[in-house]
Amino acid sequence: MLYPKLYPRNRALESRYRPEPWLSPASRRWTSSLGLALFAFLGVPLWAGDYLLLSLLIPVLILTIAALGLNLLVGYSGQLSLGHAAFMAVGAYTAYNLALRAPALNFLIVLLGAGLSAAAVGVVFGTPSLKIKGLYLAVATLAAQFFLDWVFARVRWFSNYSNSGSVSVEAIDLWGWTIDTPSDRYQFALALLALLTIGANNLVRGHLGRAWMAIRDQEVAAEVIGIRPVHAKLTAFAVSSFYCGVAGALWGFVHLGAWEPLAFNLNLSLNLLFMIIIGGMGSILGAYLGAAFIVILPIALNRLPVWFGVPISTATASHLEVMTFGSLIVLFLILQPHGLARLCALGREKLRSWPFAY
Repeated sequence: MLYPKLYPRNRALESRYRPEPWLSPASRRWTSSLGLALFAFLGVPLWAGDYLLLSLLIPVLILTIAALGLNLLVGYSGQLSLGHAAFMAVGAYTAYNLALRAPALNFLIVLLGAGLSAAAVGVVFGTPSLKIKGLYLAVATLAAQFFLDWVFARVRWFSNYSNSGSVSVEAIDLWGWTIDTPSDRYQFALALLALLTIGANNLVRGHLGRAWMAIRDQEVAAEVIGIRPVHAKLTAFAVSSFYCGVAGALWGFVHLGAWEPLAFNLNLSLNLLFMIIIGGMGSILGAYLGAAFIVILPIALNRLPVWFGVPISTATASHLEVMTFGSLIVLFLILQPHGLARLCALGREKLRSWPFAY
């Protein structure tokens, strides 16, 4: 390798390059991400008990997929939605009917059908975004929540004419692998989450993601430079609903096993919105942090008084949970509008410069 004589160690002035003997920062990130993924896939099931897997880790993984979908719509495209739990319900009932009426289908095909059906419904209810935005669009998506709740509760075909309206599913069979144990469910949900995260990361860094962000920042300027608002908004609703449809199918088959229409009510839609607000809108990491926070917080609030020897009633714990959620959302909107993802970025920057101040 040739170096200028006056600056033998200045890599910016090298006249010829060769492969670096050390890992570049991007390579280090990929290496650490791969190591973390291997530990999560192989190491966590070895020490985590059934309660931890079923009550904490599996719900976090599935809700992260739904939060990713909602974040693509709200955080990256700027289209507000309050009805994404309804798209999860579309995915769950589509997967249930596909598995029931075509049992020979591979479950991955069932998941794909659930996501595509939710995407189609999302495009239909996302059509008002072409004319309205902000709170008006939020009310339109809220109408989708109420309408689909009514459809799944009243049209008995979706529940296979069940008298109670509830449905139950059998264990997933995937190429001879019966996914019935908690560790199997966890690994299956984690594998799908990893694939969908890679897909979302590539989408937001590509042409489509840049079009979404241009529409979010300034729709008129985006249209002037050649971005089609109709295409950008409807694709945002389609991709977002696809993610929620897959999450809904996993929520029913992997987590619940049996459910009724109230399992996908307005509270779940609001929780999904809280996840991306607290985790960080416009951030892939924010979906992970927000889902983990929303799932862990109620468990911690229920356990915390017992740990300190202060027994409280179930009603008091429920009220405390609602008050805490509301307070945290207000605090994050005022003090840290970019959520936990921004706090993590600030922490990494401080650690890189520590103990120096620059």
